Amino acid sequence: MSEDNTLNTAAESVAPAPEAAGASAEGGAAPKKPRSKKRAAIVAAVCVAVVAVAGVGFWQWHETPSFCNAICHAPQDPINATYDGVPGQAGVDKWGNAVADMGDLLVVSHKQAGLTCMSCHEPTLGQQLTEGMHWVQGAYEYPLNERSLEDLNHYLQKDDPASFCLNESCHNMTRENLADATAELGERNPHVTRPRHEELQCSDCHKSHRQSVNACSRCHDDAPVPEGWLSAEEAAGLDAGNFPW
Repeated sequence: MSEDNTLNTAAESVAPAPEAAGASAEGGAAPKKPRSKKRAAIVAAVCVAVVAVAGVGFWQWHETPSFCNAICHAPQDPINATYDGVPGQAGVDKWGNAVADMGDLLVVSHKQAGLTCMSCHEPTLGQQLTEGMHWVQGAYEYPLNERSLEDLNHYLQKDDPASFCLNESCHNMTRENLADATAELGERNPHVTRPRHEELQCSDCHKSHRQSVNACSRCHDDAPVPEGWLSAEEAAGLDAGNFPW
């Protein structure tokens, strides 16, 4: 036998047969590790986690004034400033008028109670989508001028505008309960509707982004003005600025 044949025979005896290279101890094909499936599952889990975290963050932002300002109601910076007011500290109302104690503004006291913009401004999803389309088209309106509860109540579609505030989630009482609670005001009790007397809405006196006003003082000069409130004359003298709202 030649030297070349001897080397070839030795190599064949050492090298495994091609069909045996991937064989298992039992003689069958060795199973491949499912790395691609595991990797896909990990990627999917990470994507779901990222979307969930982003969704939570977006919803929390959705509850703040900066969302309203950025998405639909621009410009709204003066309104945002009232929301960020601190009780016991001076500041300005939505029109830029000086306020000795920002805690006198309902927007601040409501925030201190854990409420957000959407706790009061509660439009339906359809209305929000419509406002979003108006914003994209540049055809939106400035909705931040003086609003009555009747205006705001159309979002909630309740029969009585007062139920915007007097409901189980907020001030859990009826008009009658409120009238009884303020009975010490006597004949000047604004929560009692009398014949031949204008029926006041809550928002005639209770303001959110500016100091509240004793509406009774429009007619009654001797009507007491609570601390932190304004008389009708003082409110009429406020500078509404040059803002479109």
